[in-house]
Amino acid sequence: MTPSWSWLALMGLGAFHGLNPAMGWLFAVALGLQRRALSAVWWSLIPIAIGHAIAVGLVVILIDLLRLFVAIRPMQIAAAVVLIAFGVYRLLARHRARVGMQVSACDLALWSLLMATAHGAGLMLLPVLLQMPLGTEAHHHAHMAAITGIGSSLLVGSLAVTVHTIAMLLTAGIIAVVVYEWVGLAFLRKGWINLDLLWVVALIGAGIALLVMALLTRP
Repeated sequence: MTPSWSWLALMGLGAFHGLNPAMGWLFAVALGLQRRALSAVWWSLIPIAIGHAIAVGLVVILIDLLRLFVAIRPMQIAAAVVLIAFGVYRLLARHRARVGMQVSACDLALWSLLMATAHGAGLMLLPVLLQMPLGTEAHHHAHMAAITGIGSSLLVGSLAVTVHTIAMLLTAGIIAVVVYEWVGLAFLRKGWINLDLLWVVALIGAGIALLVMALLTRP
């Protein structure tokens, strides 16, 4: 995967996450309808995006640290197994979140963090993150090389999280406003596809693709 395609993939995954009502736009619309204000929809999306960014950022940091000590190929295989296993778990498990409507910005951010983590939002980025220069290579033993690599990795990782989160926020924002202003929530009963199942397929498919790529790549 070329660097340009990696960034496009991050944006695409951000848009996909924003499309999923479980990632926040449905909650934003509900708050807007309850308070009868479009401003409540926009306000709620900000902490939701922050919580999502934290969930993704934790995965980026973990990958960055592991790449200091572990070669890429074993990490790809391990990540593929995690993606497939988590996809199967999501397929078999049923999660029900019960949340009140009187919430603060911190409550929304925490809820978004937990939802993104439970849905494996950060895990889905693993195939892309493992192709990006997020950390120093294991064979860089020189002190200055390590410092330079870590500094570069922080910049690339921060940009990755920012690009992904902006795409997620824009997508969720557009959908939330359209649903609030014109469509309404009734369409979810008849016209909405099963995004949870699509999410499972994407997780397992990404894991299989990453596993095949890792096994076919020469060490």
